[in-house]
Amino acid sequence: MILPIIAIIVGFFLLIKSADKFVEGASSVAQYSGMPPLLIGMLVVGFGTSAPEMVVSAMAAIDGNPALALGNAIGSNIVNISLILGVTAVIAPIAVHSTIVRKELPILLLISFILGAMLWDFEVSTLEAVGLLVVFFLVFGWQIYAALNGKGDALEADMEADLPEKESSLTKSIITLVLGLVVLVISSRMLVWGSVEIASLLGVSDLIIGLTIVALGTSLPELAASIAAVRKGEHDLAIGNVVGSNMFNTLAVVGIAGAIEPIANIGSEVFWRDWMAMIGLTVLLLLVSVRLRQTRVINRYEGGLLLLCYVGYNAYLVSGSL
Repeated sequence: MILPIIAIIVGFFLLIKSADKFVEGASSVAQYSGMPPLLIGMLVVGFGTSAPEMVVSAMAAIDGNPALALGNAIGSNIVNISLILGVTAVIAPIAVHSTIVRKELPILLLISFILGAMLWDFEVSTLEAVGLLVVFFLVFGWQIYAALNGKGDALEADMEADLPEKESSLTKSIITLVLGLVVLVISSRMLVWGSVEIASLLGVSDLIIGLTIVALGTSLPELAASIAAVRKGEHDLAIGNVVGSNMFNTLAVVGIAGAIEPIANIGSEVFWRDWMAMIGLTVLLLLVSVRLRQTRVINRYEGGLLLLCYVGYNAYLVSGSL
């Protein structure tokens, strides 16, 4: 078991580092192209923090482990809301000013219900996966429109302040981007291999590994980004990272994995336990984040409640797999 554990640890380390480099390179190339800062932040940086989930899930599907891919997507959404926003709010209460973020939250809830409808028959077919990708591109288009017309939004200032510095040359930016992507793919394959091996040795399902170890590891970039943002007073960026990542996970991560390999023979617990936990947390996030025409603050008590949800969910997973 030592080799798979080493593969997971090294894979996580390289995954986080390569995701950072990928974001730096992509952001720099985008800045050279003259893209507005808000558009770069919402799309390039948002895509970059979700790249670990996407690549890990794609590799899992290619290796014939689509359940791990599904577990990674749902588990990451649960981690993002309960652990990441919980920890972030405990460190510093999160004030939600951005109208863009407030508009994205109901869209995230709708997308989550769409995934639930697909999981009702305990499978995600190729056609359904393609449907998720179509919705992803529609949302992607709306985000471009919102970013281009988001002048003066609170999120714009946060994004502009948080963008990685532009590389000294376009060539160096492209090299950073390509190398980040290559290492991202290699580290993802290491992580998937190690996770599947440990699942096999411990006698637990790929789904449980995806919901726990892999979901936590691939969500570390969002954790680092959200804590750094709120410590600098960029509250809307902290919650924007999570909302954008969850939309990406639900649509692109599950969509890509399902398009590569249909996700069949899903246990009923995926709907009744995991999706229900995800939708419950999404509704809770909407309730604590949005107040009509007013700034809403996610306080430390609400952050503590989110953390308790994370601990309770994982305790239930562990008890059920013993």
